[in-house]
Amino acid sequence: MGTFGDVSPLPMSVFAPNPSKQRVAPGGCTWIDRSWRSAVIVPKTVPMHVLFEDHHLIAVNKPAGVMTQAPAGVPSLEAEVKAYIKERYAKPAGVYLGIPHRLDRPVSGVIVFCRNTKAARRVAEQFQQHKVTKVYWALVEGAVAGDDGEWRDFVRKVGDEARTEIVPPNAEGAKEAITAYRVLKRLADAALLELTPRTGRMHQLRVQAAARGHAVVGDVLYGSARPFGPWAEAARDRVIALHARRLVFEHPFRKVPVELEAPAPDYWDQSGS
Repeated sequence: MGTFGDVSPLPMSVFAPNPSKQRVAPGGCTWIDRSWRSAVIVPKTVPMHVLFEDHHLIAVNKPAGVMTQAPAGVPSLEAEVKAYIKERYAKPAGVYLGIPHRLDRPVSGVIVFCRNTKAARRVAEQFQQHKVTKVYWALVEGAVAGDDGEWRDFVRKVGDEARTEIVPPNAEGAKEAITAYRVLKRLADAALLELTPRTGRMHQLRVQAAARGHAVVGDVLYGSARPFGPWAEAARDRVIALHARRLVFEHPFRKVPVELEAPAPDYWDQSGS
């Protein structure tokens, strides 16, 4: 990563997987890719890095700047995963792909798709019942108070805008948002946080961090004044310093814990911003 004033680059060791620290419940499964600098391209529109696949699931490391799902003809991760499955398994007809969760366009990291309707229903139920563990890394502005804690707010979507706001608990449309945070590294005027959302509201991590004066770096929508990652002419293609690091859930058929972990993109360490 480049510098933010007096902020030094984060060492690669902060982001690289550490095999000695992985933990899996007995009978569980962990898939952690250690050759993450390569990528599968099918076709040549969105870099697709497959983390895990079987007959029921496929997990990939989503590039920031790419939509999870989009109308036909618009590049999306969903379309690329379908194209990958169609080519890899020589499927003559259409490809089914269930989407139990999504990542915002400017966010990178692990995302899981389901390859049949039964898997999609079972995994979606885990998300709806808050049985899935989601862990994010966020580089945020300012000095964060305390080494760990919990953010509790009430939020709601702003009209027809793709934006969320903090509101009083009794406001119309208000929904509670809860996030646990832990400081991984402190920098001169920024901090690397581990964020674990307990609820799944729109832009939850982004708006909660910004409300405390710690906007995610690069997140202009919520007040960040600092650029992050590779420059893009169009605002919709710009990325922010938020990465879905880990996803833990129960396999829909094997009934064992599955832990998926995605390394952060190169520019987290090497960005010239």
